Amino acid sequence: MKKTLTIAKTELRNLFYSPVAWFLTIAFMVQCAIFFTKPLQMISKYQDLAQRNNPLFKDFGQSLTKLLFLDKDGIFSNVLENLFLFVPLLTMGLISREVNTGTVKLLYSSPVKLRQIVFGKYIAIMLYNLLLLCVLGIFMIAGSASIVSADIGILLSSALGFYLLMCAYTAIGMFMSSLTNYQIVSAVASFTVVFVLSHIGGLWQRYDFIRDLTYFLSITGRTTKMLRGLVTTSDLVYFIVIVGMFLSFTLLKLKGARESKPWIVKAGRYITVLVVALLIGYITSRPGLIGYLDTTATKENTIHPKLQQILKDMGNEPVEVTLYANLLGDGIDLGLPEARNTYLWTLWEKYIRFKPNIKLKYEYYYDTAKGDSTMFRNFPGKNIDEIAKEMAGFYDISVSRFKKPGSFKDIPGMEDEMRRLVMVVRYKGRSAFLRTFPDTQFWPDQSNIAAVFTQLTTNEQSKVYYTTGNLERSIYKVGEREYQYHTISKINREALINLGFAVDSLSLETKDIPADASMLVLADPKVMLSGTVKDKIRKYVDAGGNMMLFAEPGKQQVLNPVLLQMGVKVMDGTLVEVTDYEMPHHTMPFYTKSAAGLADEQMFLYLRKNWDTVRMLMPGVAGITSSDSGSFTVQPVLINAGRNTWVKMGNLVTDSAAPVFNVQEGDYRMDEFTTAVSLTRKVNNREQRIFIAGDADFMSNLRGGGNQLVRAVYSWLDSNRYPVYAPAEPYKDTLLTISPDTAEVTKIIFVYVLPGMVLLTGIVLLVRRKRQ
Repeated sequence: MKKTLTIAKTELRNLFYSPVAWFLTIAFMVQCAIFFTKPLQMISKYQDLAQRNNPLFKDFGQSLTKLLFLDKDGIFSNVLENLFLFVPLLTMGLISREVNTGTVKLLYSSPVKLRQIVFGKYIAIMLYNLLLLCVLGIFMIAGSASIVSADIGILLSSALGFYLLMCAYTAIGMFMSSLTNYQIVSAVASFTVVFVLSHIGGLWQRYDFIRDLTYFLSITGRTTKMLRGLVTTSDLVYFIVIVGMFLSFTLLKLKGARESKPWIVKAGRYITVLVVALLIGYITSRPGLIGYLDTTATKENTIHPKLQQILKDMGNEPVEVTLYANLLGDGIDLGLPEARNTYLWTLWEKYIRFKPNIKLKYEYYYDTAKGDSTMFRNFPGKNIDEIAKEMAGFYDISVSRFKKPGSFKDIPGMEDEMRRLVMVVRYKGRSAFLRTFPDTQFWPDQSNIAAVFTQLTTNEQSKVYYTTGNLERSIYKVGEREYQYHTISKINREALINLGFAVDSLSLETKDIPADASMLVLADPKVMLSGTVKDKIRKYVDAGGNMMLFAEPGKQQVLNPVLLQMGVKVMDGTLVEVTDYEMPHHTMPFYTKSAAGLADEQMFLYLRKNWDTVRMLMPGVAGITSSDSGSFTVQPVLINAGRNTWVKMGNLVTDSAAPVFNVQEGDYRMDEFTTAVSLTRKVNNREQRIFIAGDADFMSNLRGGGNQLVRAVYSWLDSNRYPVYAPAEPYKDTLLTISPDTAEVTKIIFVYVLPGMVLLTGIVLLVRRKRQ
C-alpha cells in the first residue's frame, strides 16, 4: 500500500507540474462560475422586482435549488454534459507517457507490482477528480447560502453522481492510454468508448437477456437519478463495476505486454473480466434487489405514504401485472419488447421498491375494436391478418410474436380496451384494468394506480348512480352538454372509472336506488319529476344517502320540489356578470374556504395555507338560497360577489349588446350570490353529505369534464375514500436570501477573481519548477 501511495503522490506531482491540469482546473472553474452566476443574477433580479412592485408575490413556488443547479442552464446539467471533453485530455498520457519517456522499463525492473502501478496512478486521478469536486463544492456552499432552506440532500446526491461519473470516465481513459503510445489516439479512443457506452443501451432491446445486459452497460442516464436526488445501489454498483472492469483491462494489457502467451489466452482473460462484470451488474440491477435512498427534502422520488400503506396492506401476496399490447392499437410503440426497460424503470420501479413481488408479464396480439373499421379503410382490400403483417414489418418485428384476434375474449371487458395499450392487474384471484392515456404523461399516475390496488385489496368500489328518464345529462353520450368525459371515458386519467369509482345509470321510474350506492346524482332534469321519482329520492335522502344535484336557469321549478325538503331553493332568474372579456351569463364565482376543505386537491392544499381569491367559470348559473330552519348545515362552496353582478329576470340576450339592469322586469342585486353549496347532517351516527350547484354546464364534456372542484366534490361525497390523493410536498427553497447587488459581486468573484488566483498560482508553480 505504501508503494501504491508513493506512486500516486508522484503521479499527482507530475500532473500539476504540467500545464494540462491547471488548464483543466481553470476551465472547469470558469464553466461552473458562468452557469452558476447567470441564473443566480436572473433570479435575484426577478425576485427583487417582484418584491418591490407586486404585493401578492410570496415566493417562486418551485425549488430554486433545482432551478439553480439542475435546470438545463444549471451547473450540474452543463458540467456533466461536457465532462467527456475534459477526461481524455487528463488521461491520455497516464500510461503512454511512461512508455514514451522510457520510465516504464524502470518501473518494470523495480520491486513494484503492476497492480501497484495501476492503482497508484488511478488514485492520483481520483484525487484530481476530488479537486474538481471541491470546486463544485464551492458553488454548492455559495448556492446553499443564497437560497432559503436549500435542498442540501439533492446537492450531495448530484455531487456523488458527478464524482462517480468522473471516476468512470478516467478509468476508461486510463485503459485507452495503455493501448497506444500516441496520446491523441488515446484521447480519440476514450471519446469512442464513452460514445459506445452512451448508446449501447438502445441496442438489441427486443431480445430479453441481451436487453438487460446492454441496458446495464449503458452509461447514459446513470447519473440522472442522482441528479434527482435518488441514490440506488444499482447505480453505485454500476460505477464500481465499470471502474473495476477497465482497471482490470489495464492490468491485463500491461501484463500481456510482458508475457508471450497465445492470443486466445489473453482474450480469455478479457472475456472473463467482462462476463464477471456483466453478471454482477445483471444480478444487482434486478427489481427487488435494489436499495434506495431518497435524499430530497420533499421525498419527491418516493411514492406517497398513502400508496406505501396500500402496498403494505397487500401483504406478501404477489401482484401480477400483464401488459396487453395490440399491434393495431394506440400506444403500441411503448408496448413493444424494446420499450420494456422504459416501462419497468419509468413506471413500476418506484412501486417495486416497496413491493418486490410485483411480477410483470407481457402479451402481444392484434385485433380491432368491435365496429371499428379504421384499419380496413387505411388498408383497403386487406384482411386483418394481412394488415397485422404490414404493421409488424413497419415495426421490424415478426408477426408470429402476436396472438390472433379473439385470443383474450375470455377476459371480461377486454373487447372495450382493444384500441389502447392496457394493463390487467391481478391479485388474490381478482383483476382490474389499469389504463394508459393519450396525454403527454401516457402512463397512469399514482392516483390511478392507487385506485386499482385499493379496489383489488378491499374488493370494493364506490358506486355512483346517475338518474335517467327525465332528460338529465348522460354519462354515455359525447355531446357538448353531456357528462361522459369525466365519468366513464377510458382515455381521461381523471375520469371516475380511472380513479376508483364504478359509474352507472338507472331510471327511478322502474328501479329502486341500490343499497350499495355511494351517491346519487340528479343532473339537470329537463322535465318535471314524477311522484314516484320524488318519493324515492325523498326516502333516499331521509335514510342518509349522499347526493349531488345540478340545476340550470329556466328549469328551477323542476328541481326545487326536491330541494325544498333539504331547506334549499334555486333562485329564479339568471345570474349575469357584465365584464369586458366574457359573455354576460358566463360568471366567475370564487372558491370559499369550505370549497378548499372538500378534498386534498393540489390547489386546495395551496389555498389552505395561502388563502387567495381563485375563481372558476360557470356558464349560465342560478343563485341558491337556504333556510335557517332546515336540518342541514349549509356551507357556501362558490360565491359571486361584486363585479357588476345581478339577477336577470326577463329575457336574457347574450349575443348582442350587454344586458342592462332593469328593476321593472324584476331584476335585483345582492351583496353576494351563492352558486354552489354543501349540506351536512348526522343520520344514524354517520355524516350525510349533499352538494347542490345552480349550474350543470361547468362539468360538461364541452368544459373538459370540469376542474379540481369536480373531483373534490365526488371525493367529499365518498367520504374522501376515492380518489386516493397523492399530493406533492411543497418546496421550501422558494426564495433567495441575496440581492441583485450581491449576485453581481458573486459573479465577479467566481468568474474573474477565483480563476485568476488559480491561474496565478499555476504560473508561479510552473515557473519555479522550470527554473529548478
